[in-house]
Amino acid sequence: MLLLQLLSHLLPIFAFLTCCLAAEDLYKVLGLDKSASDRDLKTAYRKLSKKYHPDKATGDEKKFLEVTEAYEALSDTTTRKIYDQYGHEGLENHKRGGGGGGHTHDPFDLFSRFFGGSGHFGRGNSGVRRGPDMEVRLQVPLRDFYTGRETEFTIEKQQICEECEGSGSADGQVETCHKCHGHGIIMQRFQLAPGIFQQQQGPCDQCGGHGKMIKNKCKVCGGSKVVRGPTNLTAVIDKGIPKNHRLVFESEADEHPDHVAGNLYVYVTELEPSMSENEQERTDGTFFRRKDDDLYWKEVLSLREAWMGDWTRNLTHLDGHVVQLSRKRGQVVQPGQTETVKGEGMPVYHDGHVHEHDHDAPEFGNLYVQYVVVLPDQMESGMEKEFHAVWEKWRKKNGVDLLADSGRPLQPDVPTKDEL
Repeated sequence: MLLLQLLSHLLPIFAFLTCCLAAEDLYKVLGLDKSASDRDLKTAYRKLSKKYHPDKATGDEKKFLEVTEAYEALSDTTTRKIYDQYGHEGLENHKRGGGGGGHTHDPFDLFSRFFGGSGHFGRGNSGVRRGPDMEVRLQVPLRDFYTGRETEFTIEKQQICEECEGSGSADGQVETCHKCHGHGIIMQRFQLAPGIFQQQQGPCDQCGGHGKMIKNKCKVCGGSKVVRGPTNLTAVIDKGIPKNHRLVFESEADEHPDHVAGNLYVYVTELEPSMSENEQERTDGTFFRRKDDDLYWKEVLSLREAWMGDWTRNLTHLDGHVVQLSRKRGQVVQPGQTETVKGEGMPVYHDGHVHEHDHDAPEFGNLYVQYVVVLPDQMESGMEKEFHAVWEKWRKKNGVDLLADSGRPLQPDVPTKDEL
């Protein structure tokens, strides 16, 4: 008996705590808190509904429905107040009591209000116009092609007006055109000659071919239903992708309530290297050049280093690891000589992924180092004599004849004239 009395006192408290905890759930679904404004709700819905739309390859139908349910409940003043006070249980009681709270039966209907079309991305959309595709170029440094990364970028595009939700009307009232009766087209009759007439179909001059009339136009979009503004997107740069690689963002082109948005095609290009004031950016990687899967590098040597060897270079690669170049004493480097460093080129990218499953295929291209030998402008007399003596000693020892070894034909002797 005592236990039952205790439970009877605890149950209301437990129910209250459950409601309080649940009151945060719908906000968390949208990534918001209870202080979120109406604009915050719309922005979160636009972002998440696109991300989880089931027609997308990366979509998630369950999360899409959760986002829709959360927005519908919180965007309505009445249901939001009920939810904040009583949680999910209060919403369910409100529904059972006949309070719809503005909920739609089809989550795609809500999506179409924000993005136009039928709420689908080109699937099951017979009869629904699709807007034009967009193309933009995204410049990233060679380092990103090598290491891979996620990068945010911003584009300017046409978006459905949030103020009027794409209706073009300040009060939400849109009337059917009385002249074309909502068809957007009318038949016009022209007299070609006495007794001869021609009928021609054309856009309605009353509504501009829209079939609808807006008396009280939205102050933000001016009745056009759309506005231009910045949109932030995230691009995934995979390791080793080729230059001008195309990324596809489904239905991220210009929006309009009368059609489904087209695709956005992003072409990833290489940013021209430049010296940066940032210490972390001033790496040797600034001066790499790429050709397909290989990298190219020019290394400068002095005459002494090229001729006598005995030097070491530590080359900092694009991801920060060090590639060592060196010659032992007595090893000569010819001007313009190219050294191949295997496996130090770009990651090899095949069929949409970095090639790492076939163990017989290389995972990286090669690094080609071209040596540039810097010669002095002139020699001091003492240095010149010493150099000439050493050179002649080496030439005679190895039997080198520059004129004969050059392969050039000998110049014929020019006969001298007898002045007498």
